[in-house]
Amino acid sequence: MEETNALFSIGPLQVTSTVVSMWAVILILALVSFLATRRLKEIPGPLQNLLEMAVEKLQSFFADSLGQKHMRKYFPIFATFFIFIIVCNYSGLLPGVGHIKGMAQPTASLSVTAGLGICAFFTTHVLGVRERGLRHYAASFAKPLYLCFLMLPLNLIEQFVRPMSLALRLYGNMYGEESVTENLYEIFPIGMPLIMNVLSLLFCLLQAVVFTMLLSIYVSEAVEEE
Repeated sequence: MEETNALFSIGPLQVTSTVVSMWAVILILALVSFLATRRLKEIPGPLQNLLEMAVEKLQSFFADSLGQKHMRKYFPIFATFFIFIIVCNYSGLLPGVGHIKGMAQPTASLSVTAGLGICAFFTTHVLGVRERGLRHYAASFAKPLYLCFLMLPLNLIEQFVRPMSLALRLYGNMYGEESVTENLYEIFPIGMPLIMNVLSLLFCLLQAVVFTMLLSIYVSEAVEEE
C-alpha cells in the first residue's frame, strides 16, 4: 500500500513525500528547459544537440499514430506527458527514493497516476471537440445510428474506463517493480542491484512509451473524421 505520512504541513494541507518528489521533478525539468533554450544556436552545443535529437525521436514516434498534421499541432502536449512520466519513473533509481526507502517515486503513487489519467481524459475530449465541433464529436459516440441505443452507453463507459486503465497500469507496474526490486535486493544483495538497475532503465522507458502511445491513439480517434 502507498505511504500517506505527511512530511510537513502548509496550513490545513499536508505535504507528502510524493508531492515533494513531484516538485523536485518539475523544478529540474524547468531548469533544464531554461538552460537548453535560453541561448539557442545554429551550431548547437552538447545539451542543445541532445535535446534536439530527443525531440526528433519523439516527433517520429507520435507521427506514426497521429499523422504529421496532428503531431505538429499537439506535439507539446504529448511531449510534456512523456518527459514528465519518464523523469518520474527514472527518479526511482536514485538512492533513497522509493516508498519503501522514504522519498516517494511519483509514478509509484496512485494519486499521481490518477491525476495523469484525468489530464489524459480531458486532453482527449477537449481536442476532439476542438477539431470536430461539439455536435459532431458528441454524435460520434452513438454511431452506427441504428444501434445508438446500444453503442452510446458502451462508448461512454469505454471513455471513462480509459483514464482508469492508464492510471492503474502505470501505478501497478511502477509500484510493483519497486517492490520486487526491494525484495530481490534483500535476498541477493550482491550483483542483483546492478542487474535490476539496468532492467529498470528499460522498464521505466517502456511504461512512459505505453502511456503516451495509448494517449496518442485515443486522441487520434477523437480528432479524426470517420
